[in-house]
Amino acid sequence: MTFQELIKQGIPSELPQPKTYDISVNHAPKRKEILSNEERILALKNALRYFDSKHHATLIPEFKEELEKYGRIYMYRFRPDYKMYARPIEEYPGNSLQARAIMLMIQNNLDYAVAQHPHELITYGGNGAVFSNWAQYLLTMKYLSEMTDEQTLVMYSGHPMGLFPSHKNAPRVVVTNGMMIPNYSKPDDWEKFNALGVTQYGQMTAGSYMYIGPQGIVHGTTITVLNGGRKISKNGEGLAGKLFVTSGLGGMSGAQPKAGNIAGCITVCAEVNPKAVHTRHSQGWVDEVITDINELVVRVKKAQQNKEVVSIAYQGNVVDIWEEFDKQDLYIDLGSDQTSLHNPWAGGYYPVGVSFEDANDLMANNPSRFKELVQESLRRQATAINKHTAKGTYFFDYGNAFLLEASRAGADVMAPNNIDFKYPSYVQDIMGPMCFDYGFGPFRWVCTSGKPEDLAKTDEIACEVLEEMIKNSPKEIQQQMADNIRWIKGAQENKLVVGSQARILYADAEGRINIAKAFNDAIKAGKIGPVVLGRDHHDVSGTDSPYRETSNIYDGSKFTADMAIHNVIGDSFRGATWVSIHNGGGVGWGEVINGGFGMLLDGTVEAQKRLESMLFWDVNNGIARRSWARNDEAIFAIKRAMEVEPLLKVTIPNLVDESLLK
Repeated sequence: MTFQELIKQGIPSELPQPKTYDISVNHAPKRKEILSNEERILALKNALRYFDSKHHATLIPEFKEELEKYGRIYMYRFRPDYKMYARPIEEYPGNSLQARAIMLMIQNNLDYAVAQHPHELITYGGNGAVFSNWAQYLLTMKYLSEMTDEQTLVMYSGHPMGLFPSHKNAPRVVVTNGMMIPNYSKPDDWEKFNALGVTQYGQMTAGSYMYIGPQGIVHGTTITVLNGGRKISKNGEGLAGKLFVTSGLGGMSGAQPKAGNIAGCITVCAEVNPKAVHTRHSQGWVDEVITDINELVVRVKKAQQNKEVVSIAYQGNVVDIWEEFDKQDLYIDLGSDQTSLHNPWAGGYYPVGVSFEDANDLMANNPSRFKELVQESLRRQATAINKHTAKGTYFFDYGNAFLLEASRAGADVMAPNNIDFKYPSYVQDIMGPMCFDYGFGPFRWVCTSGKPEDLAKTDEIACEVLEEMIKNSPKEIQQQMADNIRWIKGAQENKLVVGSQARILYADAEGRINIAKAFNDAIKAGKIGPVVLGRDHHDVSGTDSPYRETSNIYDGSKFTADMAIHNVIGDSFRGATWVSIHNGGGVGWGEVINGGFGMLLDGTVEAQKRLESMLFWDVNNGIARRSWARNDEAIFAIKRAMEVEPLLKVTIPNLVDESLLK
């Protein structure tokens, strides 16, 4: 059968041959046993409902073994034999160009070069899933190949509920992931209900089909490191010869060494998973790999002396780096951590002093002991970090729940008031006031032709738009504009593409709309093929996350989630091709609500109307909320937006003289 025929087939009527477990692929760790005997039977019944009853006798022992062996039913037998990658859009079967674009994006999320655990349908973050099992993938692709522009596919936490009649201006797909009753959003709830096959953790962009590999976060990471360097700069000097220490080389954290190189510093990034280290090194995202801590000390000292721009992966535990660099009195200028502490008990963080293999065994077979070791390790890491900050190191939380989980472990990370953390999050200090409050966030696009020349053309178009805009930009956003022009000009030489021909660029509403209109014009003129627009949920308005994206909201509302819900509702009727809303992402299940979108530009007048309406709302919804929280930069930005659009009328807060409250 051809690729197109296999897509249209969906779940095959006859069983394919069982698949051998491929040990060369990076697999998800075994999930802990959490189901009762009755719940295990329910999980099997839930899995079997995808298949004709004549196959149940064959599949029951197989699915039972998967559940016992891996803690989940992945349905490995049904994993497709064709190569998984984003093909040019014309290679996908279908009646709707928009649906074919979504198929492209789904396959990009599961590309072996992109996905963290591709056979388990996990894109990044240890548990950020596109689907829970392979039957869901097959059925979703079949629905997308059949749908018209008068239908909408409803996705229910990985499960394709079905095609429903709608209209051409409605979203083609509506996605929800992990939307639980609030009392059922604890980590063990995810373990239980995911094992039952009734919900999943979509992360930020995995379950919404908008992940574009580590490039998706590298721009924001570069901005963070650059501005972190500006905060510690004594006389306007840059980052040359300065040391940035962090951890994690996974789907999101893997951007850190590349960002450090672009920012111009020495980056040391620890990672315990050898396969993750190999992947990032082979892709050119990290320059060197060192496995011996003593060798690492010597190498870093040399780099500091020579003011090198170099990134080094330490294959080992980051706690060892913090402790050994303290003993050696090796000065760290910038420090952070990007291990997946949103998922601390299931592979997001590995304790020091335990091998990778032994830790995986403990995680599945002795979870209480594993938790003890993780919390002990967090306490040690925090103690070592405190020693470095006492010497002058600028440490910031990277929104991965490091400080949150360290505090829960009893580590010394609390401020004197015992309410706040002693270290700021990167959003509080850098991204919030410098970017999000002004409306700047991670706008991204994918060239559906798959042609590198199309991506190069879009880079050129975006640069021309920004260079024209900066001529009349207010001084308040000149630095952001200049940083973004510098970024897009270096995009090609920095070899950022992994998977699809995609790009990310921080821009405000005006920038996003102007760039998108220029793309749509170029598509209409036949200069480039159709383009998918999107963004990371790590943005101005899509996410309510009190320890990350909205951590610089100080009016007491940072634990509310109205903004994310408004965002996805507003995007859906303003022209998004697909919309998504997730429980979890970035900082963990139950800790955040994420709203996202995707939009196809096809060169039509209708596409221009949609992009103008939706992108304006998508950004300014968040600025309005930040303005109401009395954030000065957001008040400036929303007033400027009202000057541009007379139909926009936003409630502005009245500020109180603080002396009257004393």
